[in-house]
Amino acid sequence: MFDTDTIQKLARELHDSERSRVQVEHFSKRFPGMTVADGYAVSSAWLKMKIAEGRKPLGHKIGLTSRAMQMASQITEPDYGTLLDDMLFQPGDIPFERFIAPRVEVELAFVLKKRLEGAHVTARDVIEATEYVTPAIEIIDSRIEQFDRHTKVMRKVQDTISDNAANAGIILGGNKMHPRDLDLPWCGAILRQNGAVEETGLAAGVQGDPAIGVAWLAMKLAPWGQCLEAGEVVLAGSFTRPVAAQRGDVFDADFGRLGRLEFRFA
Repeated sequence: MFDTDTIQKLARELHDSERSRVQVEHFSKRFPGMTVADGYAVSSAWLKMKIAEGRKPLGHKIGLTSRAMQMASQITEPDYGTLLDDMLFQPGDIPFERFIAPRVEVELAFVLKKRLEGAHVTARDVIEATEYVTPAIEIIDSRIEQFDRHTKVMRKVQDTISDNAANAGIILGGNKMHPRDLDLPWCGAILRQNGAVEETGLAAGVQGDPAIGVAWLAMKLAPWGQCLEAGEVVLAGSFTRPVAAQRGDVFDADFGRLGRLEFRFA
């Protein structure tokens, strides 16, 4: 396990990287014994720095929810990160200079009306605790370089976790519907980039049902005395591959009866 000084040092590197838009090298390469727990410790320390500067928690994100992504990352469960108030954007122009190497993912967001906590939380509990589900775009980014600058080896899951599960921004919009009025696994989206269809997918790609992921997160937080609070936004996980964005790119995410999100990196 990392000691306190190492955790703080690496958290500060991430903080400085986000501000300078200059990526840092893999932590897992510099510390070969780095564990998943070390990654979460670094992420937590970084979030405390942000909160100390005035940021407010908005909710949580779940990542690596698809079986394919878990196999690629050599893990057996998703990861998670924290959403902060300055990560929230409305459809329209998104400032490209806020990011280093932004990529776009299509998701469903659960907005909670009741607390979810404890070691035994079910998908049904998630449905009952949800005020509404709405379309969401997650903008992921890499403060830690995705591929090592020397060896071109892809970063490990420990790096991604320490990097707040790669979260950088979210866009909410479209229609708000209660999950009981939807067949969640069959909710889908078409993602267009500059008019061309880049990705299509169904929410069933998120562990079979995105509510399952939200239940998993509530149970994952329980041993730390944490929970999902009423009013929080929970991104349930992407059901498309990430699509790289450049300045000027126009995106259109069509969620069918849930509406659509249109935005541009300006």
